[in-house]
Amino acid sequence: MIKRRNLEEKIFKSVMILSLTIVICSLLAVFATVIIKGAPSLSLEMITEVPKGGYYLGGGGGILNAIVGSLYLSIGAIVIAFILSLPMALYLNQYSERSRVPGIIRMILEVSTGIPSLIYGVFVFLIMIEVGARASLFWGIITIAVFITPILTRGMDEIMQTVPLKLKEASLALGTTRFETLIHVITRQALPGILTAVILAFGRGIGDAASVLFTAGYTDSIPTSLSDPVATLPLAIFFQLSTPIPEVQQRAYASAIILLVIVLLLSAVSRILSRRFMEYVVR
Repeated sequence: MIKRRNLEEKIFKSVMILSLTIVICSLLAVFATVIIKGAPSLSLEMITEVPKGGYYLGGGGGILNAIVGSLYLSIGAIVIAFILSLPMALYLNQYSERSRVPGIIRMILEVSTGIPSLIYGVFVFLIMIEVGARASLFWGIITIAVFITPILTRGMDEIMQTVPLKLKEASLALGTTRFETLIHVITRQALPGILTAVILAFGRGIGDAASVLFTAGYTDSIPTSLSDPVATLPLAIFFQLSTPIPEVQQRAYASAIILLVIVLLLSAVSRILSRRFMEYVVR
């Protein structure tokens, strides 16, 4: 029996190591391919200038419009998504303990997170047709906000469920109200995880192209109002890869490096903030 258990442990350990190796090697292969193909075309001009005439045919300029546009879309969307997600997550964890409603809502959220982002884009696009609107920064923000709200809500919900029940009970036993417990105990305990969820949702939004394909439009200039169309990094990469000109295709990989750097920076900030706010967590 002992030998059998030892054998099973060795087999599962080997499977775990193999899986980890495959994932890490795959990520390294992606990074290496993008860097090798894009590094020669990466320049200061790419991140400081907007596309000039014929940029996608080999002309000069850069992708500042796409970088700024992606940040505009993601920042606007994460603000809206956070405003909607936090109250929902708090409700699921505090005000509906003996109800079946939380289970139903969680099931709906889980289904929503599995819907392709393109479907959300089509949904918002149909609304735009009904109201006679055109592609713009505003509708792009709405699209990404609708797309990441279920993801952010479910992430916050899972994090808040990790707050020890005894801590909640101790707070209520001291005479605090449910709302005070909600704000000063649950939210504070879950703060590092909430920040991580927000930043990861932000990264998901900035890297998505399908959802804003019909709603944000595309432009070579930086938008100055919510009614202007806006460019995004994923679409800029797609358009550059779609051209038959090798030089422009190399620029696409350089653009991908910029997108990777932004996402990696977000992940680093997420870890730093999480560690910074861990001092408020009761262990």
